[in-house]
Amino acid sequence: MNSSTADELRGASVGLAIRLVGLILAVFLVIVGVTYAIVTLSQSQAITSELLKASTVDSPEDAPPDVLVAIDSASGLDVSGNAPKWFPETAAITEVHRTRIQQQRTLVVNGDTYVVLTSVVRGRVVQTATDTREGVEEIQRLAFGLVIAGLVGGLASALIAAVIARRAMRPMFDALALQRRFVADASHELRTPLTLITTRAQLLRRGVADPALGEQDVVTALDEILRDSRDLTAILEDLLIVADPRGTADLVPLDLGELARDAVASMVPEATGRTIELVTSVPETPIFVEGARISLQRLCAALIANAVDHARTRVTVTVRQHGRTVELRVRDDGAGFPAGFEERAFERFASARLQPDDGEGDGRRHYGIGLALVADVAARHGGSVRVESREAGTGAEIVVRLPFRNS
Repeated sequence: MNSSTADELRGASVGLAIRLVGLILAVFLVIVGVTYAIVTLSQSQAITSELLKASTVDSPEDAPPDVLVAIDSASGLDVSGNAPKWFPETAAITEVHRTRIQQQRTLVVNGDTYVVLTSVVRGRVVQTATDTREGVEEIQRLAFGLVIAGLVGGLASALIAAVIARRAMRPMFDALALQRRFVADASHELRTPLTLITTRAQLLRRGVADPALGEQDVVTALDEILRDSRDLTAILEDLLIVADPRGTADLVPLDLGELARDAVASMVPEATGRTIELVTSVPETPIFVEGARISLQRLCAALIANAVDHARTRVTVTVRQHGRTVELRVRDDGAGFPAGFEERAFERFASARLQPDDGEGDGRRHYGIGLALVADVAARHGGSVRVESREAGTGAEIVVRLPFRNS
């Protein structure tokens, strides 16, 4: 995943995480509101119940210690001994005497909040009151606890949401990155063969109308178009293998030596045309690896094609078992890799400046999708690929290692 896609993934993950945290906090606020309302209502009902119970006492001395009682009867007004100056509230007693309707009020006196209940009980007007300080403090403790829980829960939900969001977004961005990579690979790799096919077809079309064009010239032109078409098909196969998100399916035991020999045989016409000798060192005894046939076929073909492209006179292909791994070595006697370029050789469309006297045209060695395909296929089969260190100008050697499998 390149830096641009990584930044997009990070931004999308943050955006999704913020939405998830917002949703979680909204739900939490609803729960807090409902909890606060239920506790407040329950506390109010408990206070009313306590005051009503205290209203039934025969004397203020029988009232609970935290409740003030005033009884107004025919014998006079009897008030709790510890009553403050404002109690009883005579206006409320007078009003209930007149209307005979129960009243409940909330009074704030000197910063303290009281609930005052005035009612008619057994022909008497009884007024009860209690300080709500303890209930208020309980609600404040509840609110403080909810705030702390909200902060901790918000932080935890933010972390969890960030992880979940990244995991949720990553497959989509991986697919997007794969799609972008495929489009970039296709546009880069298919441009040249398509241009060649178009150019050859146009030249053939013009030549057909030329009476001087012989039958052999037409056959030669058609052969060139067919060769370019095969190259185009091979490139498409490489692109599809590299872009396949399912990895290597249908893994079966395969003789890597046989695959290497087949790949060498398919490159003989190309090598012969360039006067390049293909040398194989493959044991007759099968050396098995587990993999997908089409993927490993293209791996062998890409390695050998790359070596033929850059060899001067010889390409050597070696397959051998080395402990619990199987090695495929492909060596050419070309200019080799520049110092420090070994790690970049398996990047898409990598190219390296060669020595001025190497006779390689524009002085650059291009690798296209081929070696990137090799690295991807090797990794998907649990193997590895590397460039063997060699002296400058003595050629290049690429080594693929795959896990050995008993037949």
